[in-house]
Amino acid sequence: MGTIPKMDTKKKHRFFPFNAEQTVNILSEFGPLVTMFVVNAIYGINAGTWALVITTVIAIAVMYYMFHRPPVFPLIASSVTIVFGALTLITHDAMWVQIKVTIFNAMFAAFLIGGLYLKHNFFKYVFEKTFHYTDEGWNKFTWSFALFFILTAVANEYVRLTFKDDHIYSLLGHHMNGVNVWILFKIAIVLPVTGLYAWVLTRVMQKYRLPQQAAE
Repeated sequence: MGTIPKMDTKKKHRFFPFNAEQTVNILSEFGPLVTMFVVNAIYGINAGTWALVITTVIAIAVMYYMFHRPPVFPLIASSVTIVFGALTLITHDAMWVQIKVTIFNAMFAAFLIGGLYLKHNFFKYVFEKTFHYTDEGWNKFTWSFALFFILTAVANEYVRLTFKDDHIYSLLGHHMNGVNVWILFKIAIVLPVTGLYAWVLTRVMQKYRLPQQAAE
């Protein structure tokens, strides 16, 4: 009777290498961003910004309850999104909310790379209580994500500059303007690719895990 749960746990970890605590941490960090993308695609930037703020507050409460620290990514992203969202609402120009992604991703990549050169690994600081890797592992993890952020910034600019807001495009049997094409690109391509990339990278990082005794 006692051996069956252990076998089930091993099988689960082959496909989802996180325990309950790690899962709450990940959802609290990235959940508000996912919510913002989805609501923004359906109801627009104003509703998307409110969704981000509300889910960020929920994430903060959950993180404080579970780990006694606030989530970092939603706080940073919400501040940037509110600023550029306000510029979009004031100027009635969707360019601001579109270019926000390019600026944020490029600056965050530079921040990660700068931290590596200064021997202050940002991801290690944020996640070291949840994931236990060697310094080599944390550095490779951070470099990988920094390069990924650069690639997404370049891709975002390509889509923003290629598909103009004052033109109508026919995609997948639907007619949409440049902003809608950009939103579709964010939801249908960037979001799932980011999730898949993070999952694959986390799986690869298992070889850099510290022994349980050292982690404790």
